[in-house]
Amino acid sequence: MPRFVQGTPPNAWKLLRPLESLDAPPPLVRPVYYWISARSEPLIQDFCTEFLFPRLTTVTTEVRVHDVLVWLDAKKCPWSPTVATKVARGLLAAFRDFGMLEGKAEKRLSTARLSVSAFAFIAFCLNGTGALGRDLLFHPDWRLFFLDVPDVEHYFLESHQHELIEYHAAGSTVSIAFPSQTVEEYARAVVQGQGSITRI
Repeated sequence: MPRFVQGTPPNAWKLLRPLESLDAPPPLVRPVYYWISARSEPLIQDFCTEFLFPRLTTVTTEVRVHDVLVWLDAKKCPWSPTVATKVARGLLAAFRDFGMLEGKAEKRLSTARLSVSAFAFIAFCLNGTGALGRDLLFHPDWRLFFLDVPDVEHYFLESHQHELIEYHAAGSTVSIAFPSQTVEEYARAVVQGQGSITRI
């Protein structure tokens, strides 16, 4: 309820139902579940943006329970050592299940790449929350997928090539259009792998 009904965006289950109804594959659905979870639960969002994302620029890709405990302590989380350890292990397990970490006993940053269809669908959802043009290109939520601005622009170009998004950039002007106006129509487009662009 807190995550998929009362979270951010509200009634997020309505974004997932069309994908589930179309039997969308895990590489498309799982990142959307992760995105909704991170937006609705601050600890998940903070763990990625404050702890994991900065590690992309270092040589350290391993993530240990001790490292997470140090981070939780710095955030002054009011938990006993036992509870903090359970939370740390839970975070590592969740991020492994979401595909952002890999490994069983020892976790490390995942080398898996976000699918173009998942990127396009999340961009459509962000657009629905009011993120337009440059705001969509520079949206902080892309950090949840370890993407910086050049990465995001590359994904927009790939989505454009797959006819899932019409993307044009000239200097500081960014134009982004989607082939559908409803989430049901766009879910069908991303599951099928392409769309027919119409201006909205």
